[in-house]
Amino acid sequence: MYLTRFRFNAARTGARRLLTSPQMLHAAVMSSFPEPPGTPQGGPRVLWRVDHNAAAEILLYLTSPDRPDLTHLVEQAGWPAAAPQGWATYDYSTFLAGLSTDSVWTFRLTANPVHSIRRKEGEPTKRTAHRTAGHQLQWLLKQQESGGFAIAEKAAERRLLERGDAYQVMVGGARSLAFTKSADGPRKPVTIATVSYQGRLRVTDADVFRRKLVSGLGKAKAYGCGLMTLAPVA
Repeated sequence: MYLTRFRFNAARTGARRLLTSPQMLHAAVMSSFPEPPGTPQGGPRVLWRVDHNAAAEILLYLTSPDRPDLTHLVEQAGWPAAAPQGWATYDYSTFLAGLSTDSVWTFRLTANPVHSIRRKEGEPTKRTAHRTAGHQLQWLLKQQESGGFAIAEKAAERRLLERGDAYQVMVGGARSLAFTKSADGPRKPVTIATVSYQGRLRVTDADVFRRKLVSGLGKAKAYGCGLMTLAPVA
């Protein structure tokens, strides 16, 4: 597995076009590989995420079973003169192998928190986005057991509210991605609600957690959701 970081040059027309079109960015990411990447159910796959850290710092993170070549992205949306090649790729397998149960990390994740509802008896269920921060947090907490991690809890004296302030995590950056998609028929409108999470977690099952990191969390993985990245606790 590989972890790649690419910095957009937001002043370039190509960058602005990609950043406003999840479909175009998905295609650009997939074009980074000589052979079309597969999407195995529950197995290692290409995951990506865009972090808008500041107006001048917009980063693309990408994990993949094969080493990507982002030359085309650099040419249309990056910094061609940046050393050494406009992007950086790291060995991710070594990092994953070193993860251990009970280790603690800070994390960042953009996800598509949804649930299925049925408005009346007999009606097919419909996938619906969680709209409130409380429900979006509950969605993340439900991923813990199957994901091999636990969101760190705050000490009682650090909680500022009686309810909804028990965990070391921030939920925000809600965005709505709207586009049309064709599947051998008329183009249909698609809307995806994304949310960003930042916080601290403890690994509860290293093997399960490793599989989740390379297969992604939740839905809409093709459109920049599901990639969780880790950093050492400061």
